[in-house]
Amino acid sequence: MKFKYASRVDGMQSSAIREILKITQQPDVISFAGGMPSPDTFPVQELNKVINTVLTEQGAAALQYGITEGYAPLRAWIAARMSKKGIICQSEHVLISAGSQQILDFAGKIFCDPGDKVVVESPVYLAAVQAFRSYQVEFITIPADREGMNTLKLEEAVAKHKPKLIYVNPTFQNPTGVTMSAERRAEVAQIAARYHVPVIEDDPYGELRFEGEPVPPIKAYPGGEWVIHMSSFSKIISPGLRVGWAVADAEIIGRLTMAKQSSDVHTNSLAQHAIYQYLLTHDLDKHIAQTVDKYRIQRDAMLAEMEASFPVTCRWSKPEGGMFVWVELPEGVDATQLLAKAVAQKVAFVPGAPFYTNEGRPNTLRLNYSNSSPEQIRIGIKRLGDILTEELG
Repeated sequence: MKFKYASRVDGMQSSAIREILKITQQPDVISFAGGMPSPDTFPVQELNKVINTVLTEQGAAALQYGITEGYAPLRAWIAARMSKKGIICQSEHVLISAGSQQILDFAGKIFCDPGDKVVVESPVYLAAVQAFRSYQVEFITIPADREGMNTLKLEEAVAKHKPKLIYVNPTFQNPTGVTMSAERRAEVAQIAARYHVPVIEDDPYGELRFEGEPVPPIKAYPGGEWVIHMSSFSKIISPGLRVGWAVADAEIIGRLTMAKQSSDVHTNSLAQHAIYQYLLTHDLDKHIAQTVDKYRIQRDAMLAEMEASFPVTCRWSKPEGGMFVWVELPEGVDATQLLAKAVAQKVAFVPGAPFYTNEGRPNTLRLNYSNSSPEQIRIGIKRLGDILTEELG
């Protein structure tokens, strides 16, 4: 059968990470491929209690349709927490979503026509590329270094190409783990305001800081009215609940709300009520601190074993938080070809090439440490180090 699909379908691509995860589901494979939080951090018993409380005390409301913008008390809580980070906002500036990934899709829907340009950092979070690509956009890539996106190159690109959107993942970036400096964040906000280009600030990892001083969100700087700040409960409570949010100008929130109405009407009411009840009755910051302590140990185990086992010709990032380490192999080495050898040795990673919108750097790869124990990390990185040593001679 030959079905006639819309032209936009031709640009859609399956997630490289999801495809890799399919071949790493065997229980004996040590996988550094996914970007999943540790299930040990999920407050299972606490959520069990609060869900029972919600169903007992607010069952009808929690199981009924809700307003598209989201559960009002939860929106107020998010607005208050964002205000503590320097973002001036009220409840009307908040939209609850089915995970922050949904906001990327809605942003593409309300801003982008076929052929429009979207500026992204390079390398870039590949699911953002997936979301925007379905709206048939063209990508303008800006190189990044240890301070994040190069803002001089950014302004040149914005002035030349007049993009519809700028996308950045400024804190513990996926895939590199890099954090954008305060100076560059201020410059991004200024460029957005100067050229009237909205910025999507994707911040799912910002709470997971192991060391160093927190940096204010881009939206907290002058010009922040042009920034759509998005985040999620996925990394700090549970990804399975699928609850995230966007904070933006009220007009943008209105447009995003209309996009959501035509998509899923509203985010899961029971999940919103349960999260709010959890926030009322538990210390979220204490829970985050415990998660951070766990991930710090796992990161340190990975970095230490890499130092001991990887060839000296390899380089890698040393993130101050988040979930990922970015590795650069010598020129001429193809990480995709190495993956097959790694899987044969019961260890997996994500090659770096899919994180580029144009010709990617095949000699790069991403490692995740949040979903493996320190012992698994030591064993898996040792195996990977042996493979690299053999490959690089």
